[in-house]
Amino acid sequence: MTSKMLSALAAMAVIFVPTAGAFECDPEPVLPGNAFPVVVMETSMGNVEVELDRLRAPATVNNFLRYVVEGSYDNTIFHRVIAGFVVQGGGYDGEFEQRPVHDPVMNESGNGLGNIAWTIAMARFSDPHSATSQFYFNVADNSGKLDPSSRQWGYTVFGTVIAGQDVLEKIAAVETGYNADVDFQDVPLVPVMLIKATVQ
Repeated sequence: MTSKMLSALAAMAVIFVPTAGAFECDPEPVLPGNAFPVVVMETSMGNVEVELDRLRAPATVNNFLRYVVEGSYDNTIFHRVIAGFVVQGGGYDGEFEQRPVHDPVMNESGNGLGNIAWTIAMARFSDPHSATSQFYFNVADNSGKLDPSSRQWGYTVFGTVIAGQDVLEKIAAVETGYNADVDFQDVPLVPVMLIKATVQ
């Protein structure tokens, strides 16, 4: 694996360490009447709509939806943006304070959904079952880097962008740099906000 690929994978890691050994195998159902719920994300650069796939990633969708319903994603930032790769958010407010999280959710990366362009997936540490609240949008075909293989776990894809691809393209093109306060690379120099996330 090249150093560039290792850097890209490292960029997907969330920045906090979950409780050692603890992950939630099956979160309580959230709005279970709809197999393909749509979540609208109002951002400071426009709206993005994602259709979630509860049939392929039931635990991950329930996990994501509970953060939406609780308002945990409201007034957060996209803290990591890498052109031609991903737009990541879901963990920090505008002051880079970490939002509270639930126990990590099980990895469902073997569900047949690939990390192709215009999908949404869960960020995590190297521990395959360490995803909590942070998610990312694939703005390119990252299936060769982030999908599971016979040798490693992948990153769980759980939905598709059905509107707002142009918004994600604009976010992916913003100027980024190093933020010394939090020791992050690839941080937008002008904050890009996730103002509100709601289930349609």
